[in-house]
Amino acid sequence: MAVRRLRRSFFARHSVAVAPELLGLVLLKDGVGGPIIEAEAYHEEEPSCHAHGGRTARNQSLFLRGGHLYVYRIHRSLCANVSTGPPGSGQGVLVRALLPTDGRDRIARRRGGRPERIWTDGPGKVCQALAISLDDDGQDLLSPGGVRLVDRGHRPRPDDVEVGPRVGISRAVDLPWRFLWHPPRPLGAPRT
Repeated sequence: MAVRRLRRSFFARHSVAVAPELLGLVLLKDGVGGPIIEAEAYHEEEPSCHAHGGRTARNQSLFLRGGHLYVYRIHRSLCANVSTGPPGSGQGVLVRALLPTDGRDRIARRRGGRPERIWTDGPGKVCQALAISLDDDGQDLLSPGGVRLVDRGHRPRPDDVEVGPRVGISRAVDLPWRFLWHPPRPLGAPRT
């Protein structure tokens, strides 16, 4: 399957521009993952973004140049964001869900025998399924190995992307910065 190389300039834009274009890109950690099908944009100028109050030890990866991973704990789960924009801008895109296509046997084990339809349908589930940990925070997603993003050419048409308000937040809830894609199945042969 042909893989297109992503360029740093792809991530150097505002999070709202990058978020819908992350849909269909494949998030992988050590060969486990799949195409992103739901993403939410966050920017330091709005109060639901972790960067809103400025740089801290916890959120410093959001301030890296676009294309880095920001991993944080919320309640008992981990969540992963892709940093966007120029260095120091404090913005990113939360990976809310993906379609599990690669390393399905490992995802099944990590998700404890739960039904496939709920393996990766939430941000904490994505991190658990891919074994993304706090040690992955700050990783360059364009580097080989570890956690990375690749383009296999499975991209939705703009008309196939649903846009709506973000979920699970209590501030700036009216912003239509959540992007969702229901891809045709299968997107290539599942990999084990």
